[in-house]
Parts: sequence; structure tokens; C-alpha cells
Amino acid sequence: MKKQNINLYLASPRGFCAGVDRAVKIVEETIKQFGSPVYVRHEIVHNKDVVNSLAKIGAVFVEEVNEAPIDRPIIFSAHGVAKSVFKEASDRNMIAIDATCPLVTKVHNETIKHYNVGRHVLLIGHKNHVEVIGTMGQVPEENVTLIETEHDAKTIQVSDPNRLAFATQTTLSLDDTKIILDILKKRFPDIKGPNSEDICYATTNRQLAVKSMAQLCDCILVIGAENSSNSVRLVEVALAHGVREALLIPDEKTLNSFLNSFNPKYSPNIGLTAGASAPETLVQVLISKLKKDFDVNLIDHEVTKEDVEFNLPKILRKSS
Repeated sequence: MKKQNINLYLASPRGFCAGVDRAVKIVEETIKQFGSPVYVRHEIVHNKDVVNSLAKIGAVFVEEVNEAPIDRPIIFSAHGVAKSVFKEASDRNMIAIDATCPLVTKVHNETIKHYNVGRHVLLIGHKNHVEVIGTMGQVPEENVTLIETEHDAKTIQVSDPNRLAFATQTTLSLDDTKIILDILKKRFPDIKGPNSEDICYATTNRQLAVKSMAQLCDCILVIGAENSSNSVRLVEVALAHGVREALLIPDEKTLNSFLNSFNPKYSPNIGLTAGASAPETLVQVLISKLKKDFDVNLIDHEVTKEDVEFNLPKILRKSS
């Protein structure tokens, strides 16, 4: 029986960004230099496959600093941590290695600068996301307010509208963030912000690729974890730009479920991308599975090239 044809558009760029790549390398290099085990506070990035692969070579993942022994290195995840977390590790005389993405560190530094000159910071982001917790933990809690929705932006009351600043979580939807920012800027014309957007280049590029594919595809698949903000946003962006179906693929079970119900007669054009913390190996697994049942025409859908690289922390560069 002849296989049915499908066109599979591969988003480019997709998958690992420079911050995730750096964070994974930090764990690998720490194990090389200090031996195993090394301890990592929270998931280094939001992807179970990445976490499991690092656990196999000697990484132990804990929720809090005090769960790690004082005589072993502890690594802070790519999402960033509050100042109090660094202090706790320092108080225990631990070797602490910071894997925070430099673009998140930029937001931290901006937030601190605004606080130092007396501005109250409005942080646009999602409550309880680890990046947001880390950013809000850079200044006293009374000096930063979380803005999650348009309603929040319309109703927030501030004591001094002339001493305001804003910052954003790096993995948000560009479109949603712009709407919220427009509201805040209209209400508070003197609000200060970064010279360039806080939303990271990788989030921006992956969203642009999905928007472009949405014009060509009936269905877009996003490989990424359910707790990965940038991956979830890619699904939302696809649906917002007219694609009939968009699905997050966090694991093989979800992929198999999709394949069992997939009818190429109605969806011959599929878009495929991966969140910034999803490894390329998962993309290739999906392609292989599709090729078993369908005659797949692979189409590279490139919107831009990425050549960003971030250096490892100094403590890990000393032997190289």
C-alpha cells in the first residue's frame, strides 16, 4: 500500500538556544572538573530528556540549597535565582556556579538599577514561573509588582506614577507583551524600560518562524515540556495566527496519540518546531516516526540564522 504524502516544514531556528546550550555545558564541565556528584537547584532547563541525560553522568537535582551537601558544588539553573539563594549557598561556604542565562541576568541587573534610583518595577510575567521568582527576588518584595494580564495593567495602582519602570520575563509572547506594555505606557507615560526588549532573541526568532509557518501549514507540532514557558507560547502563537491545530509534544506518548488520530487528507502540511530547551534528538525521533507511516517531504523553513554564543563562568574556564 502506497504511503500518503505529507509536507513537513522544519522551523529554523528551533530547539536549543545559546542560554540553554551554555547551561547544559556548565553542568557537564562542572562534573569534569569537580567529579560527581554535582548538585543542581531545580531543573537546569525545562526538559526531562535533558535533565535525565545529565543525571546519568552525575548531576543530582534538588529543590533547595540545603538539600545539597556543603562539600559539593551547587549549580543554579538557567532561569536565574533570587539573591537570597546565592546568600544561602555563601553562608554554607559552598562552591556555587551560576548557569543563569545572560539575557535573564540582564533583566536582573536592570531591575536592580531601577530599584537603586527609587523606581518601583512592574514585572510582566507569569506567577510562580521560576524565572519570575528569580527576577522578583533581586529587590525587596515591596518594590516590584507582577503584571500577568491586560486586566492587571489596566487596574494596577501605584503610589508614584512618575517613579515607575518595567521589565519582562524573557520567554513571553511578543504580541501579548506588546498589548500589556501599550496599556502601561498609556497609563504611565513616564514609565522607564530597557533600551531593547527583554524578550530574548531565541524566543523572538522561534515565534517568528511559527508565525510564518502558520501561513503554510494546517497543523503545527511543538516539541517541548509542559512547564516550558517558551514552548507553550509557541503553541499559543501558532493558534493566534490561524493554524487549524497546534499541539505541544512533551513526550512520546503524546506523539503516538497524535499519530494515531492524524489524517493527512485534511492536514497534508505540517509545521515542526521545538522550544528553546528541547534537544534536536527529539525532533529527529518525531521525523523518524512520521516516515514510518507517511511519505515525508522535508522542507527547511528558515526565517533567520542564529550565531549567538555565551562564555562559561570563569570558574570553569580556568583550566582551558
